Amino acid sequence: MTGENFAATGQLLGTVVAVQANFYRVQLDQEAGEQRSRGAEEKLNLNASLPSPPLLLCTRRTRLKKIGQQVMVGDRVVVEEPDWAGGRGAIAEVLPRQSELDRPAIANVNQILLVFAVADPPLEPYQLSRFLIKAESTGLDVLLCLNKSDLISPQEQQKVSDRLLGWGYEPIFISVKDGINTEQAARYLSNKITVIAGPSGVGKSSLINTLIDTAKLRVGEVSGKLARGRHTTRHTELFELPSGGMLADTPGFNQPDMDCVPEELIHYFPEARKRLAVASCRFSDCLHRDEPECVVQGDWERYEHYLEFLDAAIAHKTQLHQQADPESTMKLKSKSKGKGQSQYEPKLESKKYRRISRKTQLQDLQELYRDEE
Repeated sequence: MTGENFAATGQLLGTVVAVQANFYRVQLDQEAGEQRSRGAEEKLNLNASLPSPPLLLCTRRTRLKKIGQQVMVGDRVVVEEPDWAGGRGAIAEVLPRQSELDRPAIANVNQILLVFAVADPPLEPYQLSRFLIKAESTGLDVLLCLNKSDLISPQEQQKVSDRLLGWGYEPIFISVKDGINTEQAARYLSNKITVIAGPSGVGKSSLINTLIDTAKLRVGEVSGKLARGRHTTRHTELFELPSGGMLADTPGFNQPDMDCVPEELIHYFPEARKRLAVASCRFSDCLHRDEPECVVQGDWERYEHYLEFLDAAIAHKTQLHQQADPESTMKLKSKSKGKGQSQYEPKLESKKYRRISRKTQLQDLQELYRDEE
């Protein structure tokens, strides 16, 4: 049943903007705010007690729990039994999702806004590429925003822009500190649900505070020793934009997992997609590594990134097979200094090389004494 049908029946519709333990903060639609005002005037005379549209702290109906229906940030839901005075309610139904992400756990997203800094911390092509691949794997539109552009010269900015255009992206250069191009970035977010992501310390929370006066997110500084940002966002939350739409702040993470299917990885590179659009490889299952007559292999900049990500994706796939096979004799071991790389090595036989505990030794001695007696 569509949202319009629910609205026609007079039921309360809203969007889950945050999840706190077993409670869900739901922002009701404007129509619900009008209904709340009428009901308050008629019964409680509390029409000014809640914001319009109102926020309700809701629980999930037991029926939804029994059928395993998860409620995520971004979900469109039906709310029953609203307590306008107490600001409470109950989620009775979750409407069908248009999209769904598992990390961060959020539904009905239209696009991903990747925020990086061109300086302080410095822009790392490998890390940026990793975030872009993870974003492309969601199937959503990807918007790239480069903050702290006031710290580099126009010539350096043009050089970065030309490089990223070769990757297939047209970045927006902004400066939250100096208010450069923040309004331009806001226009791309209007009337959409957008997930903002990127490494810590690049200005994500500062950008949200600039776009949304009521957000008031905590902002951290960049570590001087590590040249990396400090983690400040603790949970996923939706904030309403003044021009319409919502923006989701997500917990920062420095190395997104390469958990995609190895055969699909190449399609997450726009420059490789362009090559595959005009020609085909000799083999349909080509991994574009060392196969003959491959149209992707070449001198494009991020090809080395592709090979590294491919190894990680193959390792992840192998790990899943190993976990499903309890008789496996191999285990995955991560390298501490290899950009998240990993390799497989033989497992030791279970308990064969472990030192016998003192408790076990004592028990064995006691058994031996009993036998001798």
